[in-house]
Amino acid sequence: MVTYLSKKSYQLKDLNEIKFKDLWNDHGVFTTMWIYDSPPKILFFKEHINNLVKSIKAYNILKPFIKRNILKLLKKNINTKKKYNHLLRIALNKDTISISLRKRYKPKLNLNLKLVSLKRQKPEFKNLKYKEILKHLSKLDNSKTDIGLCSNKKIFETGTSNLLFVKKNKIYSPVNKFYNGITLKFLKAKIKRIIKKDISIDSLKIYDEIILIGSGKGVASVKTINQIKWKRKSLKFYKILTKHYQSAINKCSNYK
Repeated sequence: MVTYLSKKSYQLKDLNEIKFKDLWNDHGVFTTMWIYDSPPKILFFKEHINNLVKSIKAYNILKPFIKRNILKLLKKNINTKKKYNHLLRIALNKDTISISLRKRYKPKLNLNLKLVSLKRQKPEFKNLKYKEILKHLSKLDNSKTDIGLCSNKKIFETGTSNLLFVKKNKIYSPVNKFYNGITLKFLKAKIKRIIKKDISIDSLKIYDEIILIGSGKGVASVKTINQIKWKRKSLKFYKILTKHYQSAINKCSNYK
């Protein structure tokens, strides 16, 4: 069960507040950002908002002045004098925008990945069709476990994050059928040598590291996949990626 710091919903037509709806499984899109510190900072804020607007257009739920209205509602929901370490979620369907804040938990280094036979609808978008994923995640301690989304004997992403795989000092990413997240894009630009490859479930045992990337978990290292008796062999690239990620945290300007 998610514990919210705050949760609000508004009608898009007039921005009047209505009873909160999380909008999960509606026809729509969302983004999740990390808000932290006092005064607050939102990591990759501009990129998240621009990407959200692109998704809104792709899903045919665009309303006049949508970007301006999103920014206006955020100002109402963020206290610039408060110290945060939360996940800020903005979700939209054709009629409603919902803004919520929940505690962000840093994943532990003993993270287990649980493989499940599941894939997101239209995975290239951050859409709201998450019913089955949320059902799985609700049964887990998300600071210790995530689910690996698998179909056709391949793995593409997790329930919360992108995935990178390391073997003999080379980094691999699935070819397609996953959401190319904002944090992953940032790290790809820093690393510049990520090889695209179909990652089969049968091949997972050969990798030295499996790394999760996303707003919720930042950079996280998988320790075990119990179902296939895989164990982490190194933390080398986890440490490299964490340094790049930390540099973005340090350079992030205050939310205004």
